Amino acid sequence: MVRKLKFHEQKLLKKVDFFNWKETNSLHEGKVMRKYNLQKRSDYTAYNHLARQIRELARKIADIDPKHPFRTEMSALLLEKLYVIGLIPTKWDLELANNISASSFCRRRLPLVLVRNKMSENLNHATQMVEHGHVRVGVEVVKDPAFLVSRTLEDFVTWVDGSAIRKHLLEYNDMRDDFEL
Repeated sequence: MVRKLKFHEQKLLKKVDFFNWKETNSLHEGKVMRKYNLQKRSDYTAYNHLARQIRELARKIADIDPKHPFRTEMSALLLEKLYVIGLIPTKWDLELANNISASSFCRRRLPLVLVRNKMSENLNHATQMVEHGHVRVGVEVVKDPAFLVSRTLEDFVTWVDGSAIRKHLLEYNDMRDDFEL
């Protein structure tokens, strides 16, 4: 049995239409969040916002006269930055900046880099390893799965020295040194 609503509650409910709400992009959003194992919806919205800004910037640069030196310089700077981050495969075509989406950012997250480098079997396991502090990038231990790994940092993704996973791998490969104990 549900209690009877008070007057002010009924008045508030008159303003809300539960049958017709504005359409959202929740189907695509949910699909991307499941595919890349995003825990926070805010990460997806931030990536989407950044991708939209990059596309707008690329369109504005493309609207400038092709022979103008400012366009050449700005397009080269934008493409270089996007290439170093790892969002585009080559830095020769401004059209590649128009294809950037939230998925482009998701592909640069630390758990996906772990799976790509064969340090983990699947994405869920990679996310769990990052959260538990088994992975470091450079000299810093990273516990945030939303950490974006650039092309330059990709080579420096390794295990933490005291990690149990690292010890098991070294033992399995017969490379474990007793002096480290």
